[in-house]
Amino acid sequence: MIVQMVRRFVREEIVPLELSLDPDTDQLPPDESERLKDMVKDMGLYGLGIPPEYGGPELDMVTMTLIAMEMSQHRAGLYAPCYGVFGGAGLAQLFEANEAQKEAYLYPTLRGEKRGFFGLTEPSGGSDPARAIQTKAVRDGDDWVINGGKIFISGADRADYGLVFARTSADKGRGGVTCFIVDTNTPGFHVRRVVHTLRSAHYATELQFEDMRVPHGNVLGEVNKGFAIANDRLSRQRIPYSAGCIGVAIKANELAVEYAQVRETFGAPLASRQSIQWMLVDNEIDIQQARWATLEAANLSDLGEPFRKQAAMAKLIASEGASRVVDRCMQIHGGYGVTKDFPFERWYREMRIRRIGEGPSEVQRHIIARDILGSSLR
Repeated sequence: MIVQMVRRFVREEIVPLELSLDPDTDQLPPDESERLKDMVKDMGLYGLGIPPEYGGPELDMVTMTLIAMEMSQHRAGLYAPCYGVFGGAGLAQLFEANEAQKEAYLYPTLRGEKRGFFGLTEPSGGSDPARAIQTKAVRDGDDWVINGGKIFISGADRADYGLVFARTSADKGRGGVTCFIVDTNTPGFHVRRVVHTLRSAHYATELQFEDMRVPHGNVLGEVNKGFAIANDRLSRQRIPYSAGCIGVAIKANELAVEYAQVRETFGAPLASRQSIQWMLVDNEIDIQQARWATLEAANLSDLGEPFRKQAAMAKLIASEGASRVVDRCMQIHGGYGVTKDFPFERWYREMRIRRIGEGPSEVQRHIIARDILGSSLR
């Protein structure tokens, strides 16, 4: 019932609105955004990802995954599903913060009064973020002095604070990283430049920290154990990330099936051509494989069982499979497929990022191999 309700909302409210929006936008007009948020609240689904004790809906991961597959089935759905009108948890790591930190950052964020960013990736590398971290934090009395930088950080120029991961010991691996909550008005915090990517209506930022002093009270979790905070996010986030890819693939294939039956070439519909039929069959196979892999990871998460390998498989299968689906659907639509009259060209650009974001395909394969081979593979 919940899934059908979200599906109807996307098709009856979101898709029609996009007909009058810039095809590259990721925002709704304020009045429309507020109207749709009120509808979502009436549905009891506002605040997806927020634990029930903090006011979010009580949904398991499988249901959240199915919802994510529906929410992405529109032009902006890959990176702006339903344009944010379902709300969200934001920086979920703050649910593990101490009470003072929650009062200063979590609760204002949930009320929409503050925005945060997640600062992990560095210019030295992102595929192995723990070992690539060169940003250093040195204890000086009740403060930590941070020097270094980050790159590909979304929203840092518009944020009030962020989670910044820095090396705090001689350990060059995961054991020497600490997570700090950093206010963006702190002296020494600089947004160095804007980084434009393939994503529509979006840019990332490069940050620089110069003798930036952060109070010890802003350490999130324990000193030298901060990477566990990032790692948990990366593993768990791969499930809805995969679901978003699947939703786009489902919608793209739906459009291709419809078009193939009405477009005629040489006196017969495209759907009668075996080459087109096989494209649609391959689409269906890619979608089903990704769907079951992602739902398995979600189910294991609900059961409290290890799911890191399954989440990696889901992310790998969904991001690569959905990319193939969108590519085939563009081919079926021919010249129309590369115009902004249809959503394929935006999906095509943004889907390419999904094979890198949240860990590139090669890292997912490494995670899976490490799980298969155990301690024999480092």
